[in-house]
Amino acid sequence: MTAQSGKDMLLKLDQTGSGGFLTVAGLRTRSLAFNAASVDTTDAESAGRWRELLAGGGIKRASVSGAGIFKDRASDAEVRALFFSGTIRDWQLILPDFGIVQGPFQIVALEFAGDHAGEVTFELALESAGEIMFLAD
Repeated sequence: MTAQSGKDMLLKLDQTGSGGFLTVAGLRTRSLAFNAASVDTTDAESAGRWRELLAGGGIKRASVSGAGIFKDRASDAEVRALFFSGTIRDWQLILPDFGIVQGPFQIVALEFAGDHAGEVTFELALESAGEIMFLAD
């Protein structure tokens, strides 16, 4: 497999909950992180006093972040409306030649910035709000 172009990694939003996904335009950077909390079950009888963990225990979560410039009114308006209402929607993160990560997310941060000699930029952060699926390519 050859290296993949970062521009092919897309963030898409299900605008209405009906499965029609809209690409969030203007993103220049995107990232995805998975985390799982461990459950420590170590006790006085643990072999050699080594930590023991409960298999399958703990809470799993996914975080998506992105930064860029808004390029169309539709995705700009939809992202702002979802943030201010606290609405949870399905999102997709397309990972080229790997697959699609899809599930319910909430926008937990939305930031705007601008330099007097440049364009207005934005950053957003999403946190998973339910089960996340992976759809292989």
